[in-house]
Amino acid sequence: MKTIRYAFWAIVGLCLILIGLANRGLVTVRAMPTPVADLLGISPDVQLPLFIVIFLGVGAGLMIGFLWEWVREHRVRAASRAKSRELDVLRREVQKLRGEAVGAKSSDDVLALLENAS
Repeated sequence: MKTIRYAFWAIVGLCLILIGLANRGLVTVRAMPTPVADLLGISPDVQLPLFIVIFLGVGAGLMIGFLWEWVREHRVRAASRAKSRELDVLRREVQKLRGEAVGAKSSDDVLALLENAS
């Protein structure tokens, strides 16, 4: 299984290297449109190789997607926490009932609970 995993990551790495080599040309990345930059008198722009722009775009898309999914699953996580708290309460109650049943003559938990209930 490790061999398959290493082979997969080797192929991914090779693809990223090939994309980087094929897209080495410089591009200008501008923070705002040219008319707005001319109006304000500032032009925040950077020249980067195209593969860096591609990788940053993919990374930003992944981060936005992860954030979106995390926000979307809030209800599921809240319900899970509520069920976990309920389970903890029920476990403590069972332990308490088992502790009370220790003094009972029977070693069976069900019979001890029934004896205590009557």
